[in-house]
Amino acid sequence: MRRRGVLARHRWLIMRRLVQCGLLALFMAGPWLGIWWLKGNLASSVILDTVALSDPLIVLQSLAAGQGRGLAAIGGALTVLAIYLVIGGRSYCAWVCPINPLTDVAAGLRSRLGLGPGWQPSRRMRLWILAALLPFSAVTGLIVWELVNPITILQRGLVFGMGLGWTVVLAVFLFDLLVSRRGWCSHLCPVGAFYGLVGKAAVLRVNAAGRAACTDCGACFRVCPEPQVIAPALKPADAAATPVILSGDCINCGRCIDVCDDKVFEFGLRRVTQRKPAGEIVGGSPKGSAR
Repeated sequence: MRRRGVLARHRWLIMRRLVQCGLLALFMAGPWLGIWWLKGNLASSVILDTVALSDPLIVLQSLAAGQGRGLAAIGGALTVLAIYLVIGGRSYCAWVCPINPLTDVAAGLRSRLGLGPGWQPSRRMRLWILAALLPFSAVTGLIVWELVNPITILQRGLVFGMGLGWTVVLAVFLFDLLVSRRGWCSHLCPVGAFYGLVGKAAVLRVNAAGRAACTDCGACFRVCPEPQVIAPALKPADAAATPVILSGDCINCGRCIDVCDDKVFEFGLRRVTQRKPAGEIVGGSPKGSAR
């Protein structure tokens, strides 16, 4: 096995950062440069004054609060849902969310400082927070999550100045750094919980089709933000089990693909079969040889 170069081991990470920065640049180009290719924010936007996109969770809270939404907003929410049903719900977390780079930095610093996992609340906590949003919106008449959503606060702050908004963003960073490894994204954020539910039915998946070549180095588990999703596909109790990572918690970040020198992981569709090692004996003769 030959260890690959730095760029090869960070290919998907680099692509993610380019996408995240590119989206922010498109949103900022309007107020900063007067180039309005993409208007609005991650909650509600319009592409080239034609295609409306809406965060489905925001639309649901708005309807629960009795604020109503036009057909364009509802259509935009359905469009976003359709996109994430194809590419994976929590792809939003890895490829779009501007808070993700901050929590990645916090996790990296935590590892370098040897702080360990820290307090790890139940992953169900984010589901309970998600479940509470609609009733709270109905009772208060407000889109509750948007009052404290660090994603919205960060994006709005980049345009108008952060002010006290920095305290919310800084609190998320310090929570992940000093209190709980990956605590915000993996345990508390209701946006991630919502897209995780959407992602259960997604078409695009990371899979361990080459798991027969795994050398148990553990690199994928160390780098994965949601390592609990790997084992059922990589090391299943039943050798015939699917190599596809089916958990909605997978964020499709591609880091396991980046770091695996054994080329175990790849992006694919829901129906993938396990690759057999080269030269594997099948029926008493090497696979592919004449019988």
